[in-house]
Amino acid sequence: MSRIAYVNGRYVPHRDAVVHIEDRGYQFADGVYEVCEVARGNIVDMTRHLDRLGRSLGELSIAWPMTRGAMEHVLAEVVRRNRVRNGLVYLQVTRGVAPRDHFFPAKPVRPAMVVTSKRSDPVALNARAEKGIEVITVPENRWDRVDIKTVGLLPNVLAKQKAREAGAAEAWFVDPDGTVKEGGSTNAWIVTRDGVLVTRPAEHGILRGITRTTLFEVARKLGLRIEERGFTVDEAKSAREAFITAATVVVMPVVKIDGSAIANGHPGSIALSLRAAFFDVAEKRPA
Repeated sequence: MSRIAYVNGRYVPHRDAVVHIEDRGYQFADGVYEVCEVARGNIVDMTRHLDRLGRSLGELSIAWPMTRGAMEHVLAEVVRRNRVRNGLVYLQVTRGVAPRDHFFPAKPVRPAMVVTSKRSDPVALNARAEKGIEVITVPENRWDRVDIKTVGLLPNVLAKQKAREAGAAEAWFVDPDGTVKEGGSTNAWIVTRDGVLVTRPAEHGILRGITRTTLFEVARKLGLRIEERGFTVDEAKSAREAFITAATVVVMPVVKIDGSAIANGHPGSIALSLRAAFFDVAEKRPA
C-alpha cells in the first residue's frame, strides 16, 4: 500500500507530496513541528503534543493553520489512511509561502501544514531496549531557544551523525561547565545510586519533552522520586542507570557514555520498569 500525506488541505500519495519553493520553512526554517507516537492504533499524548505546538506557534507568532479539532481529525485520518498501528505521526506547520524576505510577510499568508505517518516495529524497539544504546557527548552549539520545537535542526543533525559515525545511537549536548543538557532528539536522564531519577529542569536550555512530562506521572505510579537538576557527564558515567526519553523511543536505556560503561553495562531495572508502565499512564486517542 502506498503511503498517504496531508499537504495544505489535500490527502495525496506520499511520492507526490510537495511544498512550494518559497515556503518559509524550506528557506528560513521558519516553522515548528511535533511527533506523536502511534501505539496499538492509538495516538499517544496528543493533547500534550498539541498544547506544546500551540506554545511553539505563539513564540514565533505563527497562526494555527486550522482549528485544533480539525487538526486532531487530520492527524487521526493520516494515521488511518496509512494503516499505522505502531509508528509515528509527524506534523509540521510553517509561516507559509511568501516572496523570500527575512521580514515576516507584509500581507498575512496562510500557514502551511504537512502531516505524514509511518510504521515502526515494536518488537525491534523492545529488543533494542533490552540491549541498551550508547551515547556520545558533544559541546552545546545551538541557539538559546531550544524550548521552541522548530524545524531548524542542523546542529542536532550534525551531532546525531557524529554519534552514528562513532557507533552510538544518540549525542548529548553538554554545557562548558560539563553539565548535560539533552540529546539531539531526546531528553537525558540518570538514576542515582539510591534510585532517584534526575533530569535537567525544562524551564530553560532544553525542550520540555512530552514523553519526559508523562514520565513524571509514571514515576509517581511506581513510587519513584524525581529531582529536576543538572548533572555532569562524570556523574552520569558513575550513575546507577542512564536513559533517554522521546516519542520515538519512549524510554531507552543507555549503557555506555563516550565508551564508558554505565554500572554493569546492561539496561537497568528502573528504566525498563518505566518503559513497561508508560502506556498504562499515557493518554491514548484512537486513530
